[in-house]
Amino acid sequence: MEEGKQLTRRSNVLIALFLVCLLCFSGILYNAQIVNGSTYLAQSNTQVTTTKTVETSRGVITDRNGKILVTNQETYAISFDPDEVPESGEPSVSRKRSVALAALRLIRLCEDYGVPWTDGLPVSLREPFAYTFSSAGSTQRVRFQRYLADQGWSDTAITASTAFPLMSDSLRESLGTGARSLSANQLLALMRKSFDLPEDLTDREARLVAGVLYELALRNLKKSAVTEPYLFARDVPVEVISILHDGQFAGAQVRIESVRQYNTDYAAHILGRVAAIDSKEEQSQLNEPYNAAREAGEDTSGIHYYQLNDKVGKDGVEKSFESYLRGLEGTRLITTDRDGKITSEIYSIEPEPGATVVLTIDIDFQAEVEAILARSVEAMIEEDGIESRGGAVAVVSVADGGVLALANYPTYSQRTYLEDMAELSEHPGRPFNNRALSGTYPPGSTFKPCTAIAGLGTGVLPSTTATIKAMGQYTYWPDYQPWCWRHAIPCHGKINVSQAIYHSCNYFFYEVGRLVGIDALNEYAAAFGLGQPTGIEIGERTGAMASPENSKNLGTIWVDGNVAQAAIGQGESLFTPLQMANYIATLVRGGDRYAAHLLQRVISYDGKETILEYEPEVLATVNMTEENMQAVKKGMGDLVTSGSIKSYFTDCIVSAGAKTGSAQLGDGNTNGVFVCFAPFDNPEIAVAVVIEKGGSGAAVASTAVDILNAYFSPADVGVVVVPEGQLLP
Repeated sequence: MEEGKQLTRRSNVLIALFLVCLLCFSGILYNAQIVNGSTYLAQSNTQVTTTKTVETSRGVITDRNGKILVTNQETYAISFDPDEVPESGEPSVSRKRSVALAALRLIRLCEDYGVPWTDGLPVSLREPFAYTFSSAGSTQRVRFQRYLADQGWSDTAITASTAFPLMSDSLRESLGTGARSLSANQLLALMRKSFDLPEDLTDREARLVAGVLYELALRNLKKSAVTEPYLFARDVPVEVISILHDGQFAGAQVRIESVRQYNTDYAAHILGRVAAIDSKEEQSQLNEPYNAAREAGEDTSGIHYYQLNDKVGKDGVEKSFESYLRGLEGTRLITTDRDGKITSEIYSIEPEPGATVVLTIDIDFQAEVEAILARSVEAMIEEDGIESRGGAVAVVSVADGGVLALANYPTYSQRTYLEDMAELSEHPGRPFNNRALSGTYPPGSTFKPCTAIAGLGTGVLPSTTATIKAMGQYTYWPDYQPWCWRHAIPCHGKINVSQAIYHSCNYFFYEVGRLVGIDALNEYAAAFGLGQPTGIEIGERTGAMASPENSKNLGTIWVDGNVAQAAIGQGESLFTPLQMANYIATLVRGGDRYAAHLLQRVISYDGKETILEYEPEVLATVNMTEENMQAVKKGMGDLVTSGSIKSYFTDCIVSAGAKTGSAQLGDGNTNGVFVCFAPFDNPEIAVAVVIEKGGSGAAVASTAVDILNAYFSPADVGVVVVPEGQLLP
């Protein structure tokens, strides 16, 4: 009986608790659905969460001392998208005309505030209208040519000297004219009709609008002349952006651009540039690391996937160290209400800026080397008027192969690359040519130290004191009997290897080269890195050492006597200035050939972590004893202290060794080639200078002396302090 009562009480308690919970739940439902139902419904219907990619900033590039060479700057840009221009609603106004009127309104705004916009149509902006082919760049002319062909108006190849494009037969027939030339006024009349420009536009207004619509049309050709998207204006002032936001400028869109900012006018060929990906092939190549990781089932979150029009390094350091400089974009989750107001904003993935790349170059020294080279080349141009002449300098560290300076002349500035491109493209000296890395030149007599080491190393010269009697004309071959540069008998007489380098005796090296043979000579040249990749991280040409195989590739015939020319650096041997500098560094280092390199280290964007520290890499070792090296060095040192270039080194503040070279071109001109190292007893740097059509190497000696003086301090010759501090603004 008692147990039944307890069971009843328990049941009553459970029922009561259930009723209380039911009442609470009912209250919550009433509050949510009746009292605040409309509010919650509105929120659920109007709050939207979107995902936005957050661009990161590209990494900084500095010199070895922490001076910032390249960084970033955010600017406003305006794009113009005709697809965003709404229909006018008037049957008489076509879509083309609506786009033209929208473009005109944007042009007028920019004119009012002095903002330049992109207009590559090679027709003058004011009456009387005329073609501007002479001042247009080659790319601009090619684009215009393709546009005319696409319209069926002309197939004329446009050059800087073209006066008028010639009308196509179909256009002449449609115009009912017997004239052949397509005048600028006729072209603008055709464009008025093609773009459906309003009749009440003035001729100048029609020209301005046609320029914008022409840029858009280029991107829609059957064979597109332009791959990058059209940006109407860059670096736009904030006041103009405010007006765009407040006004109704159809088709205009504001975007923020991260623009590379160059803090130096020097080292343009080293630093390189950044531009948009402009082909599927380039995109595919850049995405190889991402695709490889994905196929291997690895995590790809730390690898950027490139899209068309992503900005990437196109050449130089910007391209070679893209993976470090790129950084990783972030992802932001944005929640907005029905009025578009942001109610919450969080990062799901934080953006990670690119790393800082520290180079081996000293930008102050680089600037001095470029100025010295420019003075030398310009002085020669002023003397003989050969404007196509150029030159290059390479300076490397003997300690580890680090590149201290790479100079080219003529050159350009990355700061004004786009503005100067048209003019630079027409320059007879080809400023875009990276002569220090891609220019290949016969080494002339600067190759003789290599031949000397080969002769000593193979035993052809049994000792450093062994002599050869230089008789003037070399008569070993019946059908080829070359002379020494000194046309006299007995010429230099009995001389050893040091004296042969001092006198630069061709006869001596003819004999050594013949006895060594072309195969062994090639082996030594390759070990020194001549005609071989230097290891430099940015693009280079390798050139080639003279050989039967090389002659076959060139379509020439190799004869036994060619080894004599190869031994003195003439003939078919072609090397870059950097190869020649690294060859001399290898020689005075004792035979270990280090890879030439521009990278010193990579540091995290916040400076807290060293991601990579460059480790010197030995690519080859030359078969060379200390005694043999010293014998060759002695000849190069004597040339400086008492030889033919003594007068040039009178004002040199450091002891040095050097070798001149005169590379004959076959057209009556001679390249001036010069190599040197310093200080003599404990070499720290090796230098190679080449000036095209510069005459003898001796004529280039003063250029090298100025470079040595720029590098070494008069107060502390032989001790070069290389500070490595924090980043400097």
